[in-house]
Amino acid sequence: MSVLLEFSMFPTDKGESVSPYVSRIIDMIDKSGVAYQLTPMGTVVETETMREALDIIEKAYEQLEPDCSRVYSSLKFDIRKGKSGRLKSKIASVEKVLERTVTH
Repeated sequence: MSVLLEFSMFPTDKGESVSPYVSRIIDMIDKSGVAYQLTPMGTVVETETMREALDIIEKAYEQLEPDCSRVYSSLKFDIRKGKSGRLKSKIASVEKVLERTVTH
């Protein structure tokens, strides 16, 4: 199974720039060994189970909880049985279609 989780999480009580706080979360994800992609608006991770995805969310919150009084988070899931490696394959699929479109 492949669980794609796109999420953003950041404190709302730390001013305009929250990159030091987001960096804590990205460091935790990187050290976890889970495949991920950082984007300007959030992070996409791919896990094999829903439990693993939810654990990432819990651990992300734990990075901010000690010194943040208010944390905002937005989550989206795409869960598919019998597949893996979708973090890269979904992009490759679209790029392949674009290549055909450009060459025709």
